[in-house]
Amino acid sequence: MMPESRIRYRLRLLGPGAALLLLLGTACGGGGQGGHDGRRASGREAETGAGAGAELTLAVIPKGTTHVFWKSVEAGARRAGEETGVEIIWKGPLKENDRAQQIQVVQQYISRGVDGIVLAPLDLHALVAPVRQATERGIPVVIMDSDLEGEPGVDFVSFVATDNARGGRMAGDHLIELLGGRGRVVLLRYLVGSASTTAREEGWLTAIRTDGGIEVAVDNRYAGPTAGEAKTQALNMFDQVRSADGIFCSNEPSTYGMLLALRQEGLAGEIPFVGFDASPPLVEALEAGEIDALVVQNPDRMGYEAVMTLIRHLRGEEVPPIVDTGVALVTRGNLDDPAIRALIAPE
Repeated sequence: MMPESRIRYRLRLLGPGAALLLLLGTACGGGGQGGHDGRRASGREAETGAGAGAELTLAVIPKGTTHVFWKSVEAGARRAGEETGVEIIWKGPLKENDRAQQIQVVQQYISRGVDGIVLAPLDLHALVAPVRQATERGIPVVIMDSDLEGEPGVDFVSFVATDNARGGRMAGDHLIELLGGRGRVVLLRYLVGSASTTAREEGWLTAIRTDGGIEVAVDNRYAGPTAGEAKTQALNMFDQVRSADGIFCSNEPSTYGMLLALRQEGLAGEIPFVGFDASPPLVEALEAGEIDALVVQNPDRMGYEAVMTLIRHLRGEEVPPIVDTGVALVTRGNLDDPAIRALIAPE
């Protein structure tokens, strides 16, 4: 038998006449062993070992599964599931540039008939069609972390994320302060098509260019999905880095890769450097003076709020189209602030 949550969701999508047909079809479709829902439940148990008695089953699909950031997002998502008795399936591509694999994962859970999907899209364009397909199949989608082309609350349930443009502006304003409003700076971008990091980069550029006293020497180089690739790209542009007065990188692997390149060239701590995201190696570098500031998100809260927003929607509650999960600037001066410590070293 079709879950009650799915029936409610499809009734909202359909007009009154079609809704009546759906109700009749659901009533007559049967709850026999051979029905669609019976197959979905058994397949779910085989993969996760989770309880078949869960009220809802949600697939949470990150951009990748290796970076520290996503492990914190997963912790928040699973905590929301535990608090509400909802089964959480966590699965995503290994690397954050594998659009094809992420699309396959989305399509897999559409075919499985999960009750809902939380998705951090690798590409703001490439994932539009899979999300539309899920919605047409009666599976609501919450977008988290990185934006998707479309309108929150219309094309998907909600967008739960950091205000990335604001985070970028915070990084730019702080770098301007570090430089006294004068100098040459370089930007190492992340990946083409990544909406979250693009928003940070454009926010940073807006702040830098508004000031008027800062020259952007490089703004068209991309790090790639891993710290190793970011280090290589940073070394490839090191003549510009060496002559720069300031540096900005827009996420964890690009920041760490740049840090590794600076260390290799003996310049770590010599050039003002603002990064984005927190991981133990980046926080250690901040404490050691190799990085001057980190703009930090709240990934645990992001995972938690994304899942809770979808659960509330499935239970018939109104949810906001956009949920801002917060952003903070971390420097050596505020490292001991309890609120900051909670972000960079969660329990």
